[in-house]
Amino acid sequence: MTNRSAAPHPARSLAERRTIDYIPDTERHGRLASQFTLWLGANLQITAIVTGALAVVLGGDVFWSLVGLSIGQLLGGAVMALHGAQGPRLGLPQMISSRVQFGVFGAIVPLVLVCLMYVGFSASGAVLAGQAIAELTGIDAAGSIVLFAAIVVVLTVFGYRTIHALGRVTSVVGVLAFAYLFARLLSGHDIGALLADRHFSLANFLLAISLSASWQIAYGPYVADYSRYLPRTVSASRTFWAVGLGSIIGSQASMTFGVLASALAGKAFAGHEVAYVVGLGASGATAAALYFAIALGKLTVTTLNAYGSVMSIATIATGLTGRERVSNRARVISIVCVVVIVAWLALAGRHGFLKHFSAFILFLLAFFTPWSAINLVDYYCVTKERYDIPALFDPNGRYGRWNWLGLSVYVVGVLVQMPFIATSFYTGPLVDALGGTDISWIVGLVVPALLYYVGARARRVRMPERLIVPEAASVGTREPGTDRATVVGVADSEAKSG
Repeated sequence: MTNRSAAPHPARSLAERRTIDYIPDTERHGRLASQFTLWLGANLQITAIVTGALAVVLGGDVFWSLVGLSIGQLLGGAVMALHGAQGPRLGLPQMISSRVQFGVFGAIVPLVLVCLMYVGFSASGAVLAGQAIAELTGIDAAGSIVLFAAIVVVLTVFGYRTIHALGRVTSVVGVLAFAYLFARLLSGHDIGALLADRHFSLANFLLAISLSASWQIAYGPYVADYSRYLPRTVSASRTFWAVGLGSIIGSQASMTFGVLASALAGKAFAGHEVAYVVGLGASGATAAALYFAIALGKLTVTTLNAYGSVMSIATIATGLTGRERVSNRARVISIVCVVVIVAWLALAGRHGFLKHFSAFILFLLAFFTPWSAINLVDYYCVTKERYDIPALFDPNGRYGRWNWLGLSVYVVGVLVQMPFIATSFYTGPLVDALGGTDISWIVGLVVPALLYYVGARARRVRMPERLIVPEAASVGTREPGTDRATVVGVADSEAKSG
């Protein structure tokens, strides 16, 4: 609990004031339960259903698709939750910490790709949300997408607290909706027969793993954005479990429903996902409630994407200008611009969604698994939380403009995956030799992690003795030569700088 007499506390405004700047102890708040509900609600949604359905649509059986999806959830969810555990400790959004591994200017490279990810996921989600809103309100599909985009702008402007409140509501609505949908889907069908009809294919099995692993890993670039306000004393392990379990349980429930729905409905599901799901609820008030649940689920995750895009744009802008924060006006303009682009893409590409989304989500792995591997190895194995946060905003500081070790490993991590990628618009030369199996994401995690660890240890990367935060009121001693940074002790398990 905050001691209001210990330090001045800024007046709480309805809309969030901060972007990428460090969250001081006096403004920390929240509980781990909100982390669980946020990620549970964000994953109990129609796009996750569609993603799970792809495992069957593209040739897998029900049993092995469910097993593969579960394995992918655990692997990708662990990666995602490790990023989320950084939030309370650093008090920063996720991508700005990439300046440690890539340099203040060098971090712009993965940031640009992250922005593309936000736009792509948001546009694909807006298509499905538009379908639900159109059925719920009677507005045409185009108008529904525009209305959806306007609501996303409002919620994103309000920011962190509103997003977590939305997550709590969405988790309750999502659990109730999915309980009802599962009951309707399974009634009158022999699920045992579906599970017994097994025809194992290594390629389809690994596809299922890749679908769910990529779904989870794609959250990595912004998961810490939503845990950074937690008190710094919150246990990293407890944050890991709260974030990870919420995301894994929510996405596995959605994808399981998608697998079963696709297997039972066949062509009646593919291309008509929203109509089929709501059709399970017959008509009237029940159907309206399901349309509302679908729209609400998409609203939550699209707001997360829009909010994360602001963090990425602000990180790029401050890296180029040398500033530590952006104005509220610039923040709002960024939100509006991003959501306008999302709405335009959704309107232009609302036909043929399933095919394009499949290729998009799988190809994303080539660009985000190397970044994720480098960031996690650096944070947990090399620097071991010992970041100099004020230096993250100084191109002439400890981390410099460009970190060629991180950048070169990142490029190698992307290139080394190319022979193993299998998507509709690009297939690597080694895919056929592997029976059509896509193992690029495994290569993209392992190779960069090993290269960066070896390179960083050989280079003896400079790092502070302790975590340094930009608030003089914290407990600790000052870093020599600074006028506002404070050295903060780290966990007992931390190793000394090597």
